[in-house]
Amino acid sequence: MKKTNLSAEDKALFRQLMNGTRKLTQDTLRHIPARKKTHEIPVKRLLAEQVDNSHYFSDEFQPLLASDGPVRYIRADTNAYELKKLRRGDYTPEIFLDLHGLTQKQAKQELGALIATCHREHIFCASIMHGHGKHILKQQTPLWLAQHPHIMAFHQAPKAFGGDAALLVLIEVDTWQPPELL
Repeated sequence: MKKTNLSAEDKALFRQLMNGTRKLTQDTLRHIPARKKTHEIPVKRLLAEQVDNSHYFSDEFQPLLASDGPVRYIRADTNAYELKKLRRGDYTPEIFLDLHGLTQKQAKQELGALIATCHREHIFCASIMHGHGKHILKQQTPLWLAQHPHIMAFHQAPKAFGGDAALLVLIEVDTWQPPELL
């Protein structure tokens, strides 16, 4: 569209007609979606879950694990095909736990917290990185995990998820139900 120049008379007429008016303010409302209310879990409850879940880990109990090949375990009531899928890396871990530099007591507590979190948040697959080091956590972690009732299976992780310095773990979760509306 071509811009036309207004004459002095037209400008004066325009100002006369607009006298007494005020500039409009922007009244457009911007819709901001309401944030989901996250259900905050009290710290006391989280610590209690951590302690409850780490109480399963005994240093005296020695579960029967396969001694040949990579570290692996499958609970008696779990389909053996799940172990094969873990080995091949068909499951992608949704949560990772790094135990590097922790004492055995700290590692047990962190494992307990991980299992509680997975169970509560409906996380089916986790990766636990124990590292190589002095092989203490590498030897103990599978023994502890095999004792916990929520652990369905675990297998040495594929190279993409840490290889022989990590484990992929399947955690039993309850069937998912939507949270109550607040």
